[in-house]
Amino acid sequence: MRFSYTANITNLAASLQRPVQMLVEEYISYISKVRRYSPRTCELYSEILKGFAGYVGATTDKDLLDSITHSMVRSYEVHLLDAKKEDPRTVNLHLSVLSGFCKYLMKDGRLVSNPVRMVSRPKMEKRLPVFYREESMREYFERTDHDASEENLELLTGGDKVSKELYSRRLSRLIVSILYSTGIRRSELVGITIGNVDFSRKVMKVRGKGDKTREIPLVPSLCKEISLYLQSVETMEGHVRPVSDPLLVTPGGAKLYPVFVDRVIKSELGQVAGITGRKSPHVLRHSLATELLNEGADLNSIKEMLGHSSLAATQVYTHNSIEKLKKVYVNAHPRAKSGGKNGD
Repeated sequence: MRFSYTANITNLAASLQRPVQMLVEEYISYISKVRRYSPRTCELYSEILKGFAGYVGATTDKDLLDSITHSMVRSYEVHLLDAKKEDPRTVNLHLSVLSGFCKYLMKDGRLVSNPVRMVSRPKMEKRLPVFYREESMREYFERTDHDASEENLELLTGGDKVSKELYSRRLSRLIVSILYSTGIRRSELVGITIGNVDFSRKVMKVRGKGDKTREIPLVPSLCKEISLYLQSVETMEGHVRPVSDPLLVTPGGAKLYPVFVDRVIKSELGQVAGITGRKSPHVLRHSLATELLNEGADLNSIKEMLGHSSLAATQVYTHNSIEKLKKVYVNAHPRAKSGGKNGD
């Protein structure tokens, strides 16, 4: 037993002298494999932790562990705000990442407490979700109806230039259709396989944050559009694909990737006169949530559809509905129109 205790102390001392990158990579491996965080999130967390290590001048595990104190974390927060001119939202992200890292180290017995919890966070302005108006999206779908039609499918013959152009337009339209009709995240769209779409039940199985799966209902028109799209892929590739293949593929036959989706959304919505602001997959998600709420859907149903972990994340959409209600009130209520005075 005495030898084992001595060996453990020796091993612990040796581990503390490892390069600091190894401790960070150990944590990133944990959130990737155990917590199932997305590759982009893991990359962001790694950058933040390495940035903190660089700020405190840590080169070994011991240096980093010794530097995680209330005063040092507070100093880092001031550095981000004053020297780096980061906005409060970014600073709060840095502190959240550090806090999660501390919790991991506490579970592992390498930290006694979490000093980040004692650091006051900078106040953030509440930002209302941006969304596209229903009439603008209707204009887009009416203008691109032909790209998704059955008649248009008959023009695809294979790998010629015209077929590739027709396929590209059909794919772009479907990307917008799925994002706007289901409210799924960009990463969830990229991960959908053919087998995730159940045409008989008209549902799509989606794997979201934390590796959680949920089913989202599909309207008949979207089911038909997906079915026609799958036929177009078979025509382009010359064979039937297995259900494990990605649902959506680029004109070159590769799996979709985030930047590709972003480019499609900017290009497609950039042609709509009523859409002048930011054009992104996430705004389409906001747009669906806002429309569902305005049409009377309850918050819990919207929460389940969007894959939110808590109702608080969904409640932000009520602000847009309240703003809409205010406008209706001002335009319709007799006293509001008269400035609150009695009579006309």
